[in-house]
Amino acid sequence: MSVVKINVLTVPAELRDTLEKRFAGRAGMVEQADGFEWFELLRPIEGTDTYLVYTRWRSEEDFQKWQSSQAFGEGHRQAAEQTAAGQGAPAGHGAPAGGQGAPAATAATLWSFEVVQTAAPASN
Repeated sequence: MSVVKINVLTVPAELRDTLEKRFAGRAGMVEQADGFEWFELLRPIEGTDTYLVYTRWRSEEDFQKWQSSQAFGEGHRQAAEQTAAGQGAPAGHGAPAGGQGAPAATAATLWSFEVVQTAAPASN
């Protein structure tokens, strides 16, 4: 059964562009992970400063393997270092790959779900 992980990121308006560019710069990293099924970065339209990072995985085990992978670690190392030093958001929340710059998010929460139903457009 597939699992969905939604990282809920609080991003101040002045850092939205930074966050989006950093995710664009990571293109291809998660796509190489075994068990990865889908990714979407969802930008808020109105009334909130909350971004959603949606990923879908074949299993919880595949997601856990990704979280402990070298690629994941490299992409999140700088944010972890800054958090330990008392600067910025929790580890990995909008920090660029390669560790340049402070995190763009000021808070983060991870939601986890199992997929119990899906639907797709009807084919003609």
